[in-house]
Amino acid sequence: MHLADFDYDLPKEMIAQRPLKDRDQSRLMVLNREGQTIEHHHFFELPALLDKDSVLVLNESKVIPARLRFRMGNGHAEILLIKPVHDDVWECMVRPGHKFEPKTDEQIDPECSFHVKDITPHGLRTIKFICDNFKTYLQKKGHTPTPPYIKEEVEDPEVYQTVYAKEEGSVAAPTAGFHFTQRVFADLKKKGIQTEYITLHVGLGTFQPVKTDDITEHQMHSEWFSLPDDTAERLNQAKKEGKKIVAVGTTSVRVLETCSNTDGQLTPYSGETDIFIYPGYQWKFVDQLITNFHVPKSTLVMLVSSFASFCHSGFDPESVTKTDGRDFIFKAYETAKKEGYRFFSFGDSMLIR
Repeated sequence: MHLADFDYDLPKEMIAQRPLKDRDQSRLMVLNREGQTIEHHHFFELPALLDKDSVLVLNESKVIPARLRFRMGNGHAEILLIKPVHDDVWECMVRPGHKFEPKTDEQIDPECSFHVKDITPHGLRTIKFICDNFKTYLQKKGHTPTPPYIKEEVEDPEVYQTVYAKEEGSVAAPTAGFHFTQRVFADLKKKGIQTEYITLHVGLGTFQPVKTDDITEHQMHSEWFSLPDDTAERLNQAKKEGKKIVAVGTTSVRVLETCSNTDGQLTPYSGETDIFIYPGYQWKFVDQLITNFHVPKSTLVMLVSSFASFCHSGFDPESVTKTDGRDFIFKAYETAKKEGYRFFSFGDSMLIR
């Protein structure tokens, strides 16, 4: 499949610049794969829309203030931390690139300086930060690393966090979780719906643009994740009992599908994943998916297109093709545009079941 197969036009005014004051008031489009139907709801209705035997899996990674802005020579410079290597060494995106050649030594301010060690195959700079306590420095001087399509500065870091964020390490938020509030969790609990938590620290693998025309040639950047033993045990038991596994966001999907074998059994693991899911992928563990509306030509659009193509129990595998899911997703996106849905990180969401 070609990169252009996952492109679509979106008016800039449909890109949400801030979350709603009451996050669970966001809209929720419900896609039924079997009947190819589209329904319109609001996120606070989610507990009523899920079967009581559903199990929600959420990514509890927390965004760090990963963007550093400073003067460098006669101009401005920026470092975006992507992934820790060891100690105070990070793989980073930088701007402007020509100022960050290997062996460059610079001072950010009197409290911190850095040394550029090398350039990775992905074009990232491996940078050693030199200061008394880099984590403390980041908390004091770092900025919330919102995507470039969000033009407004996020002054309150909590705006770009899920309410259940716990494990620090992401440089972008797992945005499908933005819609959850304590009221939604209370309603889920009241209905008896199980919730489980995993961790994937969002990095370049999630938001790196695809630059190859043949999407199968794209190489994902690896991201760190953890699926604890007890969580895997509970999820395996739920799957055995026939409960529906509902992944909240593409990051939760990537953890579950990385750790699952072809028989749908999870193995607990902590490490790196560079799994790339696109139409034709054989899904192993996830039954339903909650996700936002994604950037054109992104790996995230490819993943949801794959999921919309997937045939779970009760489907005729011969009746669904790789392109059916993509066509269904883009039909949904066109519907969302006509209905005035809000797109991307701070936008509305969909439930694919």
